[in-house]
Amino acid sequence: MIYDFETALDRRGTWSEKWDVAEGELPMWVADMDFRTAPEIIRAIEKRAAHGIYGYTCQPEEWADAYVNWWERRHAFRMERDWLVFTTGVIPAVSTAVRKLTTPAEKVALLTPIYNTFFNSILNNGRVPVEIPMACGADGEGRPSYSVDWEALEAGLADPQTTLLIFCNPHNPTGKIWDAETLARVGALCRKHGVTVLSDEIHCDIADPGKGYVPFASVNEVNREISVTCLAPTKTFNLAGMHTAAVMAANPFLRHKMWRGLNTDEVGEGGTFAFTAAIAAFTEGEPWLEQLNARIRANKDRVDAFLAAEVPGVRSVRSEATYLMWIDIGEIAADSGAFCDFLRAETGLFVCPGTWYHGDGARFFRLNVACPPVLLEDGLERLKTGAERWMNR
Repeated sequence: MIYDFETALDRRGTWSEKWDVAEGELPMWVADMDFRTAPEIIRAIEKRAAHGIYGYTCQPEEWADAYVNWWERRHAFRMERDWLVFTTGVIPAVSTAVRKLTTPAEKVALLTPIYNTFFNSILNNGRVPVEIPMACGADGEGRPSYSVDWEALEAGLADPQTTLLIFCNPHNPTGKIWDAETLARVGALCRKHGVTVLSDEIHCDIADPGKGYVPFASVNEVNREISVTCLAPTKTFNLAGMHTAAVMAANPFLRHKMWRGLNTDEVGEGGTFAFTAAIAAFTEGEPWLEQLNARIRANKDRVDAFLAAEVPGVRSVRSEATYLMWIDIGEIAADSGAFCDFLRAETGLFVCPGTWYHGDGARFFRLNVACPPVLLEDGLERLKTGAERWMNR
């Protein structure tokens, strides 16, 4: 079956957070897609909706099976059913982990730049974020390329007040896929210094065709025993509004702590469609996902070609995963916040300034390319116009 990733749908009037912008603006910021989810998922939801009664819902056996089978088939990682705990979302789970796995005023480490909402989960719960900047060099094409600064990481983890590392796998915003060797080394350092790892793997299924990510817990026994992993179908299948996710922990102590925390925080029960959507996604959505990943790779390639030809001094970090691109504007702007404000005011293009993500974000912005080609081309033309006006202002 050929799925439609070409048609641009009007999302205004649907209470869309992404599209709650002024008329004429083009939002390419928050991480949801401008594609309909897989028809198989829509049919499953419609079938459940047709029943007409939406009462309290039990967790079905099929829910855990769907996760287990998907990760074993697509990622060669066999998790056990009882390692999984339902939650309404990854961010609620992150906040629960901060509250339950650390104590007030303790430190939580992050490799920056990194997804900005993690800082909210840390600060709002009375903990202290510890930024560990990643090393940014250049790849074989001269484009920015990130890696772990091992000396800085060990120094941050060695602080006795640091008790949790929030790790992003694959990485948001750079789109980097971490290899098994890197994950093992991170795990070894965390084990050495008594630090628990919370691995956010919500973007894991959106990867270049033929590429796959490595689950943090799959690498070895050490990683498995010291970690809690956040999983969900929501980024992959554009289901964020369904509030369906899971945490996975092989270590029974960590799993119990998370189970207690999620239920204490009242984010451990699924709504009527949460289980239906997740089961349909993981049991029927694979063909749709394969075509989605091809479209996203084509969109990223189009962005790179356009930047090279039309926007001198602007280039991207090579993104192998996620539908996000980390765009380097360091040659034309020193303050991505000012540049993005200018871009929106002058052209209506709304993107995320890199300063939101800390680290070296002042020279980057984040671009969401999960959209039909007609919207992507509109965004690129607006970026070109905005960059030209910025340079000539």
